[in-house]
Amino acid sequence: MSVCKNIKGYARSHERMADFFSLLAVALFFGTLYLGATYYSAVIGWIKQDILLNAPAVFLLLLLDVFLIFLFLNIGSARFTSEDEGCFQTFRGRRAGSGSIGMMFNSWLHHIEHVGKKHR
Repeated sequence: MSVCKNIKGYARSHERMADFFSLLAVALFFGTLYLGATYYSAVIGWIKQDILLNAPAVFLLLLLDVFLIFLFLNIGSARFTSEDEGCFQTFRGRRAGSGSIGMMFNSWLHHIEHVGKKHR
């Protein structure tokens, strides 16, 4: 059994935990914005002390933060997917490999419209 199926099963049987992970993702997002705005000058000053060491460290922390936000959102939304739906899916524009920007946007828009219908 894959990790994805384990997470889906757990999120379906424990909806409060799935809600908690969704709330945690939102709190982490807004907490990052708040801390970034509050301590901007201190972080910039710290980066300027040793730019070769501190700039990559801040960049890696931001990447970790974004990864955790997406992870928590995925765990929180796993309870809305159907049983027969696969774990890793993407919208048609990326699978089809259409060369036109307009077609990719159209496929993405179609995908977003149907995601809302699936989760209601």
